[in-house]
Amino acid sequence: MLTDLISTEPATGATLWTGTSGDADAAVDRAREAWPGWASMAVVKRIEIIRRYANRIRTQGDELAELISRETGKPIWESRTEVDSVVKKIDISVKAFAERTPQRQLPSQPNMRAALRHKPHGVLAVLGPYNFPAHLPNGHIVPALIAGNTIVFKPSEKTPAVGQYLVDAFTKIGLPTGVINILHGGPETGMKLTANDGLDGVLFTGSARTGIALNRQFASRPEKILALEMGGNNPIIAWDTQDIHSAAILIVQSAFLTAGQRCSAASRLIVRDTLYDGIVREVKRIADRLIIDEPFASPAPFMGPVIDNETADGLTESFLALMSHGGKPIKHMARPIDGRPFLTPGIIDVTDMPERPDIELFGPILQVIRVSDFEEAIAEANNTRYGLSSALIGGTAQQYDQYWSNSRAGIVNWNKMTVGASSEAPFGGIGLSGNHRPSAYYAADYCAYPVVSLEAEHLKASIGIGLKDE
Repeated sequence: MLTDLISTEPATGATLWTGTSGDADAAVDRAREAWPGWASMAVVKRIEIIRRYANRIRTQGDELAELISRETGKPIWESRTEVDSVVKKIDISVKAFAERTPQRQLPSQPNMRAALRHKPHGVLAVLGPYNFPAHLPNGHIVPALIAGNTIVFKPSEKTPAVGQYLVDAFTKIGLPTGVINILHGGPETGMKLTANDGLDGVLFTGSARTGIALNRQFASRPEKILALEMGGNNPIIAWDTQDIHSAAILIVQSAFLTAGQRCSAASRLIVRDTLYDGIVREVKRIADRLIIDEPFASPAPFMGPVIDNETADGLTESFLALMSHGGKPIKHMARPIDGRPFLTPGIIDVTDMPERPDIELFGPILQVIRVSDFEEAIAEANNTRYGLSSALIGGTAQQYDQYWSNSRAGIVNWNKMTVGASSEAPFGGIGLSGNHRPSAYYAADYCAYPVVSLEAEHLKASIGIGLKDE
């Protein structure tokens, strides 16, 4: 088959990886064949094998970080933090598996045992995103393997090299053949995979559009597990505070880390009118200072390019659309390097727009909305079909309690960024952000199902009532 997949470095345009689309049905068949042996292996043995994978990633960390930076364009310092998250995920997942899916005895009648255990689902598809091409699929794969599932992993067609690196690492530490299988390809390959009846479930991280399509596809298949971690249109509220500079730093980090390509990135800044001038001026001042450059540049950049020119073109067009529908630009979005997907952060006041679009703008665009009271701020924060991440900057403890109680999001922070959630906590949202199956620490919940058993070593039974005399 001729090469039909090409991965290029966003920062340079150089070709990084070439390959061909895989056979989804064959990959599922391999995973199905490997499943009985892997599922019946003692969990301590599975964990031992997966720890060898962690050790390999740890020793090859610089190599993987460089590959992530070349394929995504993110700064090398950020790629190193991603590799660190990949390694730490193993110990966290082992701990979560023991806590979330324990084996234990339940109260029972005399001469009987009541036991709770957990079983793996079987063959699971993992569909990975491009923004964290190692950390996010790893967050599905490792818990699923610990639980005893086998995997067909389809990385994003925009970051196939990183996906291949992860699977190669599993292969080199002696994971049994067929336990994890990589499937390269674009959307058509993904659809072929999820349509295969041999799958027992799909673990997905990506856009709401694809997540909705998967939800529809599996609507009549309740026997298959579907875990969706989708995007966000995330709010960050700036309220009464004397520390304008720190507030602005948190806002800039929330909106523009990873060039805004985080599902938990702040898309909407909701700011009290009396604070508006000071906050907006400082946010713009800091955004103007951000270094935007290729991943290995010196001095180190704050952010690199977005993933490709198509994405950069779409974000530029979105910023212009906001302007044409009543938005007032505070900091114009620009393309500083012709032909490359570098973007400067865009900041735009959309307070007076008659209809603000409720969409995920997956890039460095921050929309600003001015409000006059706290209840209006909460209502504006909840004015979205999404519900992933949110934050209150400033305000009082009472206001934070009010916001926490009324906010419609899976992550609600106070005086912290909307991004950078702990891997030792659940990560997920509601609405178009997820289907109530949070990942990270709670991934163990969707990787195995509980089985309750009543057990007696000796067979003995009687019917004490309701029988005729012999």
